[in-house]
Amino acid sequence: MPHELETFADGTTAFASARLSAWHQLGTVTQNTMKAEEIMSAARLGDWGVRTIRTVGIDTVDGVDVQIPADDKRMTVRRNPVTGATEYLGIVGTDYTVVQNEQCAELLDRLVDQVGGAHFETAGSLRRGKSVFVTMKLPDAMEIAGVDRLDLYLIGTTSHDGTAALRVDASPIRVVCANTQRAAFQHAVGHYTFRHTSNVNSQISQAREALGLMWKYLDTFEKAAERMLDTELTMREFEKIVAQVWPVKDNASEQTRNNAKQRLGTLKYLIREADTQKTITGSRWAGYQAIAEYLDHYQPAKDDTVRANRVVTGNVGDLKITAFDLLKV
Repeated sequence: MPHELETFADGTTAFASARLSAWHQLGTVTQNTMKAEEIMSAARLGDWGVRTIRTVGIDTVDGVDVQIPADDKRMTVRRNPVTGATEYLGIVGTDYTVVQNEQCAELLDRLVDQVGGAHFETAGSLRRGKSVFVTMKLPDAMEIAGVDRLDLYLIGTTSHDGTAALRVDASPIRVVCANTQRAAFQHAVGHYTFRHTSNVNSQISQAREALGLMWKYLDTFEKAAERMLDTELTMREFEKIVAQVWPVKDNASEQTRNNAKQRLGTLKYLIREADTQKTITGSRWAGYQAIAEYLDHYQPAKDDTVRANRVVTGNVGDLKITAFDLLKV
């Protein structure tokens, strides 16, 4: 299952989204925005009661298997939100401090307690509860020369198996599954990591300071995009960039070459004639948007669902990053 979202015994999925359904069409979609306690309930993340318990190993003494306490390790477990059963999550060190799902949401609330208009957007459980994510949409957005708007999100993620620390990222990507979580990390504009071996609440001020980088990122990204918007891109230059994003080997098959020609034809249409490029035609920003639009909506696929799946599970994010790097000035 590419999305890696947790599905419970009753068929429900540990995912919630405010107003917009995700590409995977799973979980709960609410009509309104949500507060912390509401999204915890909707995503089935509340009241897990994650805790650590002592672990034991098995050793053979005089031919008999005996349990040996492991003094340097602990096991993390939770209460299944549907069955109520105690479930294993992972093995951690003795200095590991549990962070409940509710604390992750509360952390985002506290980070933006002076920012009006922020609200929770998505939340979910991945890998059978071993990791969780919560996202909050910020009221501010990037405006590229008054033409394009990019929303910005705070993303709280943590693991219950010791594989990752509690982390907060600022990103322009709305997280809806494991793959968009990874993409959000790649595009993060600022982040702060809380070690599970320390007091999370005592680090709020440091986190605010570290995440202040996101406001610098807004300015930096906007300026880069506006330079692209103000810089002409000839069709010959665009074709060279397309060839670098999708290189075709000299010994490529005839079918591969034909596919490349068809792709270039679609991209040339998008940058020259598509309504989505009218206000930015002829610029390097238009070149980037044409490539992004092709990847999201025009690349060949069996149907829209397959294409959407490819956007979050394939190399689409990497291709967009490559295109941006080639087009920025």
